[in-house]
Amino acid sequence: MSQFDNVSIVKKANVYFDGKVTSRVVLFADGTKKTLGIMLPGDYEFGTDCVEIMEILAGDLKVLLPGETEWIHIQGEGEFQVPANTKFKLQVAEVSDYCCSYIYE
Repeated sequence: MSQFDNVSIVKKANVYFDGKVTSRVVLFADGTKKTLGIMLPGDYEFGTDCVEIMEILAGDLKVLLPGETEWIHIQGEGEFQVPANTKFKLQVAEVSDYCCSYIYE
């Protein structure tokens, strides 16, 4: 899906790591939430409260998922899922565009 229709957008940006990672919250009529954002090159660690599905729309990065020892390399487009209440690491090599979906169970 390249476009979201009939949504609300939270104006205030989420800003992390001194502005190197930013996103905007997109709220859907059914109560679901996504964020759309950009990550600049750098190394990051994020924590999750719920299951997160990260869709990389463009960029070059590596992700280390919880409990894993091998990094997953994504160039261009790709997707990965992170379990709830865990942490994951990212090594972003070039500006990366992403959409994160939050799955509350």
